[in-house]
Amino acid sequence: MKFFNIEKTSEGKARAGEITTDHGKIQTPIFMPVGTVASVKTVHQRELKEDIKAQIILGNTYHLYLRPGMETMQDAGGLHKFMNWDLPILTDSGGFQVFSLASNRKMTEEGARFKSHIDGSYHMFSPERSMEIQRQIGADIFMAFDECTPYPCDYNQAKSSMELTHRWLKRCIDWTNDNPELYGHKQRLFPIVQGSTYSDLRKISAEVISEAGAEGNAIGGLSVGEPEEEMYRITDEVTDILPKEKPRYLMGVGTPWNILESIGLGIDMMDCVMPTRNARNAMLFTWQG
Repeated sequence: MKFFNIEKTSEGKARAGEITTDHGKIQTPIFMPVGTVASVKTVHQRELKEDIKAQIILGNTYHLYLRPGMETMQDAGGLHKFMNWDLPILTDSGGFQVFSLASNRKMTEEGARFKSHIDGSYHMFSPERSMEIQRQIGADIFMAFDECTPYPCDYNQAKSSMELTHRWLKRCIDWTNDNPELYGHKQRLFPIVQGSTYSDLRKISAEVISEAGAEGNAIGGLSVGEPEEEMYRITDEVTDILPKEKPRYLMGVGTPWNILESIGLGIDMMDCVMPTRNARNAMLFTWQG
């Protein structure tokens, strides 16, 4: 069973394809709703399937780890059973949430020590621990643990962070190879390209990630405050390097126009909390604005 098939391409980089997981097929390009804590907020499961026709949703490793916790998750048989969702799920690594806790975390070579936003307790995420938690969650696609840099970010910080992400990737792969799935379905690890808005760093990172030989690849560290033109430029440069025969996931994007532009640049998968967050606050996107 082939994981990803490209079914049609345009004159530019846009393409239509199909991802096959043990929980079903995903037609790409795909925008993935975010179910942070085992549900897409204010959207009923029935609406997700029948009205929105979501083919895959996201779970958030950091939030699920804190609540309900991994003991409860494993007792339920993984996230699919815990939330009664029989279609594909993707989990992030927790890296972005740890990044967003800037005042309550400490980064080292070993990983990230952070303070819970719920009760102030201290926790440690290493590459191995992130992989273990994502095994326990049981998503069909799970992400390598990375360090996401802020914007703006000076060159040396971006370079150091990218190199740390590459070292962590090796540890993620080693742990994943040594520890089988828990719930009888295949899990696929996606590594993440970093390097801020520096073209040379992004090129190096895209080449390292490509050489890892994963079944799909992600682009992180964008949509964090940089101008949209910079996001498009970096995405364009990175998709020129990442393997064409594998799905490409642009993390944290975004607005309707970001989605369309990204598809044109060769992106197959995107996610963002924006649609449900804005809808909860009485905002609607229309063709007129």
